[in-house]
Amino acid sequence: VTESRSDLEDLHLYATPREQRFRRFASLEFEGQLYMTPYDFIQAVTSDEPKCAKKWRSLSKQELNQILMETPPVWKGSSKLFRNLNEKGVISYTEYLFLLCILTKPHAGFRIAFNMFDTDGNEMVDKKEFLVLQEIFRKKNEKREKKGDEEKRAMLRLQLYGYHTSTNSVLKTEGEDLVPRSYWDTLRRSTSQALFSDLAERADDISSSLSDTTLLVHFFGKKGKAELNFEDFYRFMDNLQTEVLEIEFLSYSNGMNTISEEDFAHILLRYTNVENTSSYLENMRCRIPEEKGITFDEFRSFFQFLNNLEDFAIAMQMYNFASRSIGQDEFKRAVYVATGVKLSPHLVNTVFKIFDVDRDDQLSYKEFIGIMKDRLNRGFRGYKPIQRYTTFKSCVRKELYSR
Repeated sequence: VTESRSDLEDLHLYATPREQRFRRFASLEFEGQLYMTPYDFIQAVTSDEPKCAKKWRSLSKQELNQILMETPPVWKGSSKLFRNLNEKGVISYTEYLFLLCILTKPHAGFRIAFNMFDTDGNEMVDKKEFLVLQEIFRKKNEKREKKGDEEKRAMLRLQLYGYHTSTNSVLKTEGEDLVPRSYWDTLRRSTSQALFSDLAERADDISSSLSDTTLLVHFFGKKGKAELNFEDFYRFMDNLQTEVLEIEFLSYSNGMNTISEEDFAHILLRYTNVENTSSYLENMRCRIPEEKGITFDEFRSFFQFLNNLEDFAIAMQMYNFASRSIGQDEFKRAVYVATGVKLSPHLVNTVFKIFDVDRDDQLSYKEFIGIMKDRLNRGFRGYKPIQRYTTFKSCVRKELYSR
């Protein structure tokens, strides 16, 4: 049975912002549970809204099995995995949350993530260990459920987790706060608890009660017996970050090797709470009259730096406590010392021209860090779309290229 958008709006009242976004972009349903395709996921992290209003298409068991049969093994992964799979894949809500965590974590955090899943410390992650993810995010959701119509909340749990009523947790939760600030914190705090849980006794029940997904088959094989080592896990996470950045970059480059400085500014300001974005854009237009362009390598290096923003913020706070602003040389040095990422002089100059609104050639903590923290959250801290302008030079440049 296909569910209409009117039903979606009704349950939205009981959903968190992340749950609402998942339900808005998901396009598949199997045995009452909603799933995203890889294409849906890419749309959810790179677009404001779905390209068209969707109905959830019900999958038969045969269709699901066919999709999973065509899923490549982890050693065949690439930075085009999600684009190649397109509509031929299923991603659950808990996996969607996990993938969102990946997009905002530095490479150094990949080892932490792997170790969190490797509960027996054998340098390999098996399917049972990975399924702890399901329980952790489910328990976090239960703590945050809104009071009200129990039938509606049960329907929402079924759509997101595949069960009708609350089940026993594999985690020891009595007297503990399971509502930390982020899903990453939830993972970091809760996976260690699995060492002292009855997970080993319940793992088979958990596995048998859940349908396989594209991610589970990709990581652990069609029979679920394979194990995931850190190298494959690292490569998957790095490929996913690269793929999403490539898609964002290509959506502005129109096939060229660079995007304009103004397009770069649009991408940075896209998911922020900045009230007057026009002042930032106008400021940059006046101060960078000659367009040079931002390459993909520069673009990628900047977002690798953003994923290390917490470490960089400490360095910035030191300048702030000393009542000192930061110039371009200090900025570039602080980025490298705190994160190990080298930013090109042109990229640093562009960042300064965007965010140095008072034009003193200095960057304050307030002018930069707060805005970039919004950007990292990709729309979950009061997303506000901004109108896209294009400079005359950018128009001419793209027109010449198209000829």
